[in-house]
Amino acid sequence: MDKFSCYRDILRHELVLATGCTEPIAIAYAAALARETLGRRAERLLVRCSGNIVKNVKSVIVPGTGGLRGIEAAAIIGAVGGDPEGGLNVLGWVTEEHRARTLELLGEGICEVGLLDSRETLHIVVEAEGAGHTASVEIKGSHTNVVSRKLDGAELAPRRQAGAEADETGPDYGALSLDGILDFARGTELLEERELLERQISCNRAIAEEGLRGEWGMNVGRMLLEHGGAGEYSRAAALAAAGSDARMGGCLMPVVINSGSGNQGLTVCLPLVALAEAWGCGEERLLRALIISNLVSVHVKRHIGRLSAYCGATSASSGVAAAATWLRGGSDEQVCASVVNALAAVSGMICDGAKASCAAKIAAALDSALLGHRLAMAGRRYGGGEGIVAADAEETIRKVGSLASRGMAETDREILRLMLM
Repeated sequence: MDKFSCYRDILRHELVLATGCTEPIAIAYAAALARETLGRRAERLLVRCSGNIVKNVKSVIVPGTGGLRGIEAAAIIGAVGGDPEGGLNVLGWVTEEHRARTLELLGEGICEVGLLDSRETLHIVVEAEGAGHTASVEIKGSHTNVVSRKLDGAELAPRRQAGAEADETGPDYGALSLDGILDFARGTELLEERELLERQISCNRAIAEEGLRGEWGMNVGRMLLEHGGAGEYSRAAALAAAGSDARMGGCLMPVVINSGSGNQGLTVCLPLVALAEAWGCGEERLLRALIISNLVSVHVKRHIGRLSAYCGATSASSGVAAAATWLRGGSDEQVCASVVNALAAVSGMICDGAKASCAAKIAAALDSALLGHRLAMAGRRYGGGEGIVAADAEETIRKVGSLASRGMAETDREILRLMLM
Protein backbone atom coordinates (compact mmCIF):
# COMPACT_ATOMS: atom_id res chain seq x y z
CA MET A 1 0.00 0.00 0.00
CA ASP A 2 1.40 3.42 -0.95
CA LYS A 3 1.71 6.11 1.70
CA PHE A 4 -1.23 8.22 0.52
CA SER A 5 -3.52 5.16 0.55
CA CYS A 6 -2.30 4.29 4.03
CA TYR A 7 -3.01 7.79 5.31
CA ARG A 8 -6.51 7.71 3.80
CA ASP A 9 -7.11 4.37 5.50
CA ILE A 10 -6.04 5.86 8.84
CA LEU A 11 -8.49 8.74 8.41
CA ARG A 12 -11.31 6.31 7.60
CA HIS A 13 -10.53 4.26 10.70
CA GLU A 14 -10.23 7.25 13.01
CA LEU A 15 -12.92 9.71 11.89
CA VAL A 16 -16.00 7.74 12.94
CA LEU A 17 -19.23 8.87 14.59
CA ALA A 18 -19.72 8.43 18.34
CA THR A 19 -22.44 9.56 20.73
CA GLY A 20 -21.16 10.48 24.17
CA CYS A 21 -17.86 9.70 25.88
CA THR A 22 -16.34 6.72 24.08
CA GLU A 23 -15.50 4.65 27.19
CA PRO A 24 -19.08 4.31 28.53
CA ILE A 25 -20.19 3.98 24.91
CA ALA A 26 -17.77 1.07 24.43
CA ILE A 27 -19.39 -0.60 27.45
CA ALA A 28 -22.85 0.09 26.02
CA TYR A 29 -21.71 -1.35 22.67
CA ALA A 30 -20.38 -4.50 24.33
CA ALA A 31 -23.60 -4.88 26.32
CA ALA A 32 -25.78 -4.37 23.23
CA LEU A 33 -23.73 -6.95 21.34
CA ALA A 34 -23.91 -9.38 24.28
CA ARG A 35 -27.71 -9.01 24.36
CA GLU A 36 -27.89 -9.54 20.60
CA THR A 37 -25.70 -12.66 20.95
CA LEU A 38 -27.88 -13.93 23.81
CA GLY A 39 -30.94 -13.48 21.59
CA ARG A 40 -33.23 -12.53 24.45
CA ARG A 41 -33.63 -10.04 27.30
CA ALA A 42 -30.66 -9.94 29.65
CA GLU A 43 -31.67 -10.82 33.21
CA ARG A 44 -28.18 -10.30 34.67
CA LEU A 45 -25.09 -8.42 33.51
CA LEU A 46 -21.51 -8.79 34.67
CA VAL A 47 -19.17 -6.04 33.48
CA ARG A 48 -15.42 -6.15 34.08
CA CYS A 49 -13.20 -3.29 32.94
CA SER A 50 -9.56 -2.23 33.02
CA GLY A 51 -8.66 0.65 35.31
CA ASN A 52 -8.54 3.27 32.56
CA ILE A 53 -12.07 2.38 31.48
CA VAL A 54 -13.27 2.70 35.08
CA LYS A 55 -11.54 6.08 35.30
CA ASN A 56 -13.23 7.43 32.19
CA VAL A 57 -16.72 6.14 32.99
CA LYS A 58 -16.98 7.05 36.67
CA SER A 59 -17.91 10.73 36.41
CA VAL A 60 -19.27 11.34 32.92
CA ILE A 61 -22.97 11.39 32.05
CA VAL A 62 -24.09 8.53 29.82
CA PRO A 63 -26.15 9.95 26.93
CA GLY A 64 -29.74 8.85 26.71
CA THR A 65 -30.05 8.09 30.43
CA GLY A 66 -31.38 11.42 31.68
CA GLY A 67 -28.24 12.28 33.63
CA LEU A 68 -27.03 8.88 34.94
CA ARG A 69 -23.34 8.14 35.42
CA GLY A 70 -21.29 5.00 35.78
CA ILE A 71 -20.58 1.56 34.39
CA GLU A 72 -23.93 0.07 35.43
CA ALA A 73 -25.91 2.80 33.64
CA ALA A 74 -23.81 2.43 30.48
CA ALA A 75 -24.18 -1.35 30.40
CA ILE A 76 -27.90 -1.42 31.12
CA ILE A 77 -28.87 1.29 28.62
CA GLY A 78 -26.78 -0.55 26.03
CA ALA A 79 -28.44 -3.86 26.78
CA VAL A 80 -31.92 -2.30 26.85
CA GLY A 81 -31.87 0.14 23.95
CA GLY A 82 -28.51 -0.06 22.20
CA ASP A 83 -28.14 -0.99 18.54
CA PRO A 84 -24.75 -2.63 17.89
CA GLU A 85 -25.09 -1.80 14.20
CA GLY A 86 -24.31 1.79 15.21
CA GLY A 87 -20.87 0.99 16.63
CA LEU A 88 -19.89 3.93 18.82
CA ASN A 89 -23.21 5.52 17.88
CA VAL A 90 -24.88 2.58 19.66
CA LEU A 91 -27.12 4.84 21.77
CA GLY A 92 -28.24 7.04 18.91
CA TRP A 93 -31.75 5.58 18.94
CA VAL A 94 -32.64 5.21 22.63
CA THR A 95 -36.14 6.27 23.64
CA GLU A 96 -37.88 7.47 26.78
CA GLU A 97 -39.10 3.91 27.29
CA HIS A 98 -35.48 2.70 27.26
CA ARG A 99 -34.55 5.36 29.82
CA ALA A 100 -37.38 4.35 32.13
CA ARG A 101 -36.51 0.66 31.84
CA THR A 102 -32.85 1.44 32.60
CA LEU A 103 -33.84 3.18 35.84
CA GLU A 104 -35.96 0.17 36.84
CA LEU A 105 -33.16 -2.30 36.20
CA LEU A 106 -30.64 -0.14 38.02
CA GLY A 107 -32.95 -0.23 41.02
CA GLU A 108 -33.20 -4.02 40.75
CA GLY A 109 -29.39 -4.29 40.78
CA ILE A 110 -29.12 -6.56 37.75
CA CYS A 111 -25.60 -5.35 36.88
CA GLU A 112 -22.47 -6.44 38.74
CA VAL A 113 -19.20 -4.59 38.11
CA GLY A 114 -15.63 -5.75 38.64
CA LEU A 115 -12.09 -4.54 37.95
CA LEU A 116 -10.32 -6.47 35.20
CA ASP A 117 -6.71 -7.43 35.91
CA SER A 118 -5.25 -6.68 32.50
CA ARG A 119 -2.10 -5.26 30.93
CA GLU A 120 -4.33 -3.55 28.36
CA THR A 121 -5.48 -0.04 29.25
CA LEU A 122 -8.61 -0.47 27.12
CA HIS A 123 -10.20 -3.79 28.03
CA ILE A 124 -13.87 -4.66 28.62
CA VAL A 125 -15.66 -7.97 29.19
CA VAL A 126 -19.47 -8.05 29.38
CA GLU A 127 -21.44 -11.20 30.24
CA ALA A 128 -25.21 -11.30 29.80
CA GLU A 129 -27.42 -14.03 31.28
CA GLY A 130 -31.01 -14.88 30.38
CA ALA A 131 -33.31 -17.96 30.28
CA GLY A 132 -30.46 -20.22 31.35
CA HIS A 133 -28.05 -19.04 28.65
CA THR A 134 -24.93 -16.86 28.84
CA ALA A 135 -23.34 -14.63 26.21
CA SER A 136 -20.04 -12.81 26.57
CA VAL A 137 -18.28 -10.10 24.57
CA GLU A 138 -14.66 -9.04 25.03
CA ILE A 139 -13.26 -5.77 23.65
CA LYS A 140 -9.57 -4.99 23.74
CA GLY A 141 -7.18 -2.37 22.36
CA SER A 142 -9.73 -0.05 20.77
CA HIS A 143 -13.33 0.78 21.57
CA THR A 144 -15.04 -1.55 19.09
CA ASN A 145 -12.34 -4.18 18.62
CA VAL A 146 -14.23 -7.36 19.54
CA VAL A 147 -11.67 -10.09 20.22
CA SER A 148 -14.11 -12.66 21.60
CA ARG A 149 -17.85 -13.33 21.35
CA LYS A 150 -19.31 -16.43 22.97
CA LEU A 151 -22.70 -18.06 23.49
CA ASP A 152 -22.83 -20.64 26.26
CA GLY A 153 -19.06 -20.89 26.13
CA ALA A 154 -18.85 -21.55 22.38
CA GLU A 155 -16.75 -19.03 20.45
CA LEU A 156 -18.58 -17.24 17.64
CA ALA A 157 -17.18 -15.18 14.79
CA PRO A 158 -16.31 -11.64 15.98
CA ARG A 159 -18.93 -9.17 14.82
CA ARG A 160 -17.66 -6.19 12.82
CA GLN A 161 -19.48 -3.13 11.58
CA ALA A 162 -18.68 -0.59 8.91
CA GLY A 163 -16.67 2.38 10.09
CA ALA A 164 -15.19 0.66 13.13
CA GLU A 165 -12.13 2.07 14.80
CA ALA A 166 -8.68 0.80 13.99
CA ASP A 167 -7.86 -2.58 15.48
CA GLU A 168 -4.93 -4.96 15.30
CA THR A 169 -5.60 -5.64 11.61
CA GLY A 170 -5.97 -1.96 10.74
CA PRO A 171 -3.68 0.37 8.78
CA ASP A 172 0.03 0.86 9.38
CA TYR A 173 0.23 3.72 11.86
CA GLY A 174 4.00 3.39 11.83
CA ALA A 175 3.97 4.99 8.37
CA LEU A 176 2.96 8.34 9.88
CA SER A 177 5.52 11.14 10.01
CA LEU A 178 5.31 14.92 10.05
CA ASP A 179 6.93 15.17 6.62
CA GLY A 180 4.63 12.51 5.21
CA ILE A 181 1.53 14.16 6.66
CA LEU A 182 2.43 17.51 5.12
CA ASP A 183 3.12 15.88 1.73
CA PHE A 184 -0.24 14.11 1.87
CA ALA A 185 -2.17 17.20 2.92
CA ARG A 186 -0.70 19.17 0.03
CA GLY A 187 -0.81 16.41 -2.57
CA THR A 188 -4.11 14.58 -2.16
CA GLU A 189 -6.93 15.56 -4.50
CA LEU A 190 -9.46 15.38 -1.61
CA LEU A 191 -11.73 13.05 -3.59
CA GLU A 192 -11.91 10.48 -0.79
CA GLU A 193 -11.26 12.72 2.20
CA ARG A 194 -13.77 15.49 1.54
CA GLU A 195 -16.88 13.67 2.78
CA LEU A 196 -15.16 12.52 5.99
CA LEU A 197 -13.88 15.99 6.78
CA GLU A 198 -17.12 17.78 5.90
CA ARG A 199 -18.99 15.41 8.23
CA GLN A 200 -16.45 16.18 10.95
CA ILE A 201 -17.03 19.90 10.54
CA SER A 202 -20.83 19.58 10.39
CA CYS A 203 -21.34 17.23 13.35
CA ASN A 204 -18.75 18.79 15.62
CA ARG A 205 -19.85 22.32 14.92
CA ALA A 206 -23.48 21.39 15.63
CA ILE A 207 -22.71 20.07 19.10
CA ALA A 208 -20.47 23.07 19.82
CA GLU A 209 -23.32 25.42 18.97
CA GLU A 210 -25.57 23.40 21.28
CA GLY A 211 -22.93 23.73 23.98
CA LEU A 212 -22.94 27.49 23.57
CA ARG A 213 -26.76 27.68 23.64
CA GLY A 214 -27.69 25.24 26.34
CA GLU A 215 -26.86 24.58 29.98
CA TRP A 216 -24.22 21.88 29.75
CA GLY A 217 -21.59 21.11 32.35
CA MET A 218 -19.77 24.24 33.51
CA ASN A 219 -20.47 26.11 30.24
CA VAL A 220 -16.74 26.64 29.78
CA GLY A 221 -17.12 27.48 26.10
CA ARG A 222 -19.71 30.17 26.69
CA MET A 223 -17.65 31.59 29.55
CA LEU A 224 -14.61 31.89 27.27
CA LEU A 225 -16.60 33.90 24.76
CA GLU A 226 -18.16 36.12 27.42
CA HIS A 227 -14.91 36.91 29.22
CA GLY A 228 -12.12 36.10 26.77
CA GLY A 229 -12.98 38.57 24.06
CA ALA A 230 -14.08 38.03 20.49
CA GLY A 231 -10.61 37.39 18.98
CA GLU A 232 -10.04 34.41 16.75
CA TYR A 233 -7.96 32.52 19.32
CA SER A 234 -10.60 32.90 22.02
CA ARG A 235 -13.31 31.69 19.66
CA ALA A 236 -11.12 28.79 18.52
CA ALA A 237 -10.81 27.52 22.08
CA ALA A 238 -14.42 28.35 22.96
CA LEU A 239 -15.91 26.24 20.18
CA ALA A 240 -13.95 23.14 21.17
CA ALA A 241 -14.71 23.65 24.86
CA ALA A 242 -18.41 24.16 24.16
CA GLY A 243 -18.57 20.91 22.23
CA SER A 244 -16.99 19.14 25.20
CA ASP A 245 -19.42 20.87 27.59
CA ALA A 246 -22.34 19.31 25.74
CA ARG A 247 -20.72 15.95 25.14
CA MET A 248 -19.60 15.43 28.74
CA GLY A 249 -23.05 16.61 29.83
CA GLY A 250 -24.77 13.70 28.09
CA CYS A 251 -25.89 15.37 24.86
CA LEU A 252 -27.16 12.80 22.36
CA MET A 253 -25.74 14.63 19.34
CA PRO A 254 -22.97 12.58 17.68
CA VAL A 255 -19.43 13.80 17.11
CA VAL A 256 -16.70 12.68 14.73
CA ILE A 257 -13.90 11.38 16.91
CA ASN A 258 -10.12 11.22 16.65
CA SER A 259 -7.88 8.60 18.31
CA GLY A 260 -10.93 6.99 19.86
CA SER A 261 -12.01 10.19 21.62
CA GLY A 262 -14.81 12.63 20.95
CA ASN A 263 -13.08 15.37 22.91
CA GLN A 264 -10.01 14.92 20.75
CA GLY A 265 -12.21 14.93 17.65
CA LEU A 266 -13.70 18.25 18.73
CA THR A 267 -10.29 19.69 19.60
CA VAL A 268 -8.56 18.85 16.31
CA CYS A 269 -11.43 20.26 14.24
CA LEU A 270 -13.28 23.23 15.69
CA PRO A 271 -10.39 25.65 16.39
CA LEU A 272 -9.37 25.39 12.75
CA VAL A 273 -12.90 26.09 11.58
CA ALA A 274 -12.86 29.28 13.67
CA LEU A 275 -9.38 30.30 12.51
CA ALA A 276 -10.11 29.63 8.84
CA GLU A 277 -13.18 31.85 9.03
CA ALA A 278 -11.28 34.62 10.81
CA TRP A 279 -8.36 34.48 8.38
CA GLY A 280 -10.51 34.25 5.25
CA CYS A 281 -9.23 30.84 4.16
CA GLY A 282 -11.23 28.93 1.58
CA GLU A 283 -12.91 25.57 2.11
CA GLU A 284 -10.22 23.55 0.37
CA ARG A 285 -7.42 25.04 2.47
CA LEU A 286 -9.43 24.34 5.63
CA LEU A 287 -9.94 20.70 4.61
CA ARG A 288 -6.21 20.26 4.00
CA ALA A 289 -5.47 21.86 7.36
CA LEU A 290 -7.88 19.40 8.98
CA ILE A 291 -5.94 16.53 7.42
CA ILE A 292 -2.82 17.87 9.14
CA SER A 293 -4.54 18.38 12.46
CA ASN A 294 -6.18 14.94 12.47
CA LEU A 295 -3.11 13.00 11.40
CA VAL A 296 -0.59 14.86 13.58
CA SER A 297 -2.85 14.19 16.56
CA VAL A 298 -3.05 10.49 15.67
CA HIS A 299 0.73 10.40 15.16
CA VAL A 300 1.41 11.85 18.61
CA LYS A 301 -1.32 9.80 20.27
CA ARG A 302 -0.09 6.46 18.93
CA HIS A 303 3.12 6.94 20.96
CA ILE A 304 1.16 7.93 24.07
CA GLY A 305 -1.40 5.13 23.89
CA ARG A 306 -5.16 5.00 23.40
CA LEU A 307 -5.76 5.54 27.13
CA SER A 308 -3.13 6.78 29.57
CA ALA A 309 -2.38 9.17 32.43
CA TYR A 310 -2.02 11.92 29.81
CA CYS A 311 -4.99 14.09 28.89
CA GLY A 312 -5.80 13.50 25.22
CA ALA A 313 -5.88 17.25 24.65
CA THR A 314 -2.07 17.03 24.61
CA SER A 315 -1.94 15.21 21.30
CA ALA A 316 -5.00 16.93 19.84
CA SER A 317 -3.74 20.44 20.56
CA SER A 318 -0.36 19.69 18.99
CA GLY A 319 -2.24 18.80 15.80
CA VAL A 320 -4.04 22.14 15.96
CA ALA A 321 -0.73 23.99 16.42
CA ALA A 322 0.70 22.32 13.32
CA ALA A 323 -2.40 22.92 11.21
CA ALA A 324 -2.81 26.54 12.31
CA THR A 325 0.77 27.25 11.31
CA TRP A 326 0.26 25.62 7.91
CA LEU A 327 -3.08 27.43 7.48
CA ARG A 328 -1.31 30.74 8.15
CA GLY A 329 1.32 30.03 5.49
CA GLY A 330 4.10 28.74 7.71
CA SER A 331 6.94 26.68 6.30
CA ASP A 332 7.38 22.96 7.00
CA GLU A 333 10.08 23.87 9.50
CA GLN A 334 7.67 26.22 11.29
CA VAL A 335 4.94 23.56 11.31
CA CYS A 336 7.33 21.13 13.02
CA ALA A 337 8.43 23.88 15.42
CA SER A 338 4.82 24.51 16.40
CA VAL A 339 4.39 20.83 17.35
CA VAL A 340 7.51 20.98 19.52
CA ASN A 341 6.41 24.27 21.10
CA ALA A 342 2.98 22.86 21.95
CA LEU A 343 4.32 19.61 23.41
CA ALA A 344 6.98 21.45 25.42
CA ALA A 345 4.30 23.44 27.22
CA VAL A 346 1.30 21.15 27.60
CA SER A 347 2.85 17.71 28.15
CA GLY A 348 2.06 16.29 31.57
CA MET A 349 -1.55 17.41 32.00
CA ILE A 350 -3.14 14.40 33.64
CA CYS A 351 -6.24 12.50 32.62
CA ASP A 352 -8.39 11.90 35.69
CA GLY A 353 -11.35 10.63 33.73
CA ALA A 354 -14.06 12.04 31.51
CA LYS A 355 -16.16 14.76 33.15
CA ALA A 356 -17.17 18.43 32.93
CA SER A 357 -13.63 19.74 33.52
CA CYS A 358 -12.46 18.17 30.23
CA ALA A 359 -13.75 21.31 28.51
CA ALA A 360 -11.45 23.48 30.63
CA LYS A 361 -8.49 21.18 29.94
CA ILE A 362 -9.17 21.48 26.21
CA ALA A 363 -9.20 25.27 26.54
CA ALA A 364 -5.92 25.24 28.49
CA ALA A 365 -4.24 22.91 26.01
CA LEU A 366 -5.37 25.02 23.06
CA ASP A 367 -4.12 28.18 24.73
CA SER A 368 -0.64 26.61 24.93
CA ALA A 369 -0.88 25.16 21.42
CA LEU A 370 -1.90 28.44 19.82
CA LEU A 371 0.89 30.21 21.68
CA GLY A 372 3.23 27.57 20.28
CA HIS A 373 1.88 28.33 16.81
CA ARG A 374 2.46 32.07 17.22
CA LEU A 375 6.00 31.48 18.48
CA ALA A 376 6.72 29.27 15.48
CA MET A 377 5.37 31.89 13.09
CA ALA A 378 7.79 34.34 14.70
CA GLY A 379 10.66 31.92 13.99
CA ARG A 380 10.99 30.71 17.58
CA ARG A 381 11.26 27.11 18.77
CA TYR A 382 12.24 25.55 22.07
CA GLY A 383 15.69 24.04 21.68
CA GLY A 384 16.83 20.45 21.93
CA GLY A 385 17.94 19.58 25.43
CA GLU A 386 15.49 21.98 27.09
CA GLY A 387 13.67 19.52 29.32
CA ILE A 388 12.37 16.60 27.26
CA VAL A 389 12.49 18.58 24.00
CA ALA A 390 14.78 17.00 21.39
CA ALA A 391 16.58 18.65 18.50
CA ASP A 392 14.24 16.79 16.13
CA ALA A 393 10.44 17.07 16.20
CA GLU A 394 9.91 13.34 15.62
CA GLU A 395 12.23 12.49 18.51
CA THR A 396 10.34 14.96 20.72
CA ILE A 397 7.10 13.14 19.88
CA ARG A 398 8.71 9.80 20.77
CA LYS A 399 9.98 11.19 24.09
CA VAL A 400 6.55 12.50 25.00
CA GLY A 401 5.07 9.10 24.14
CA SER A 402 7.63 7.34 26.34
CA LEU A 403 6.91 9.69 29.22
CA ALA A 404 3.17 9.09 28.92
CA SER A 405 3.13 5.34 28.28
CA ARG A 406 5.97 4.21 30.55
CA GLY A 407 7.00 7.07 32.80
CA MET A 408 3.49 7.85 34.05
CA ALA A 409 2.27 4.27 34.51
CA GLU A 410 2.45 4.60 38.29
CA THR A 411 0.76 8.03 38.07
CA ASP A 412 -2.11 6.35 36.24
CA ARG A 413 -2.53 3.79 39.03
CA GLU A 414 -2.43 6.52 41.69
CA ILE A 415 -5.06 8.58 39.84
CA LEU A 416 -7.39 5.58 39.80
CA ARG A 417 -6.74 4.87 43.49
CA LEU A 418 -7.59 8.46 44.41
CA MET A 419 -10.70 8.48 42.25
CA LEU A 420 -12.01 5.31 43.89
CA MET A 421 -11.40 6.43 47.50
